[in-house]
Amino acid sequence: MKTNKITIQAIISADSKKVWEYYTQPEHITKWNFATDDWQCPSASNDMRVGGKYSARMEAKDGSFGFAFEATYNEIVEGQKFTFTMPDKREVNVIFNRLDDKSEVIVTFDAETENPIEMQRDGWQAILNNFKRYTEAN
Repeated sequence: MKTNKITIQAIISADSKKVWEYYTQPEHITKWNFATDDWQCPSASNDMRVGGKYSARMEAKDGSFGFAFEATYNEIVEGQKFTFTMPDKREVNVIFNRLDDKSEVIVTFDAETENPIEMQRDGWQAILNNFKRYTEAN
């Protein structure tokens, strides 16, 4: 089965060490891991090692909907990139590139089949944009 891959990216005005920490540490993940202001990420855990689990609870602030985003790490190169697989076997690759005093984050993920590609791209990009805003402001 061929899977569509979607790539999103952002350039963050912060050094690569801060960008890696803010992207991977649960105390920061809960501050940015949602697409819109009417959503939240009340909890996250991250066991960053091959075979380790990532989990983040995402939910509407009004309680109308929520889900747990979970994955298992396949590869980690500290400060540079990681790959994980979600329970439905879709993969996500995240690359961190150093650009002088800025950092680029590139996320490539396997699309799911329930929602249009554009909706998935827009949702993931909105979360990455929220990460950029949070990281640059703190």
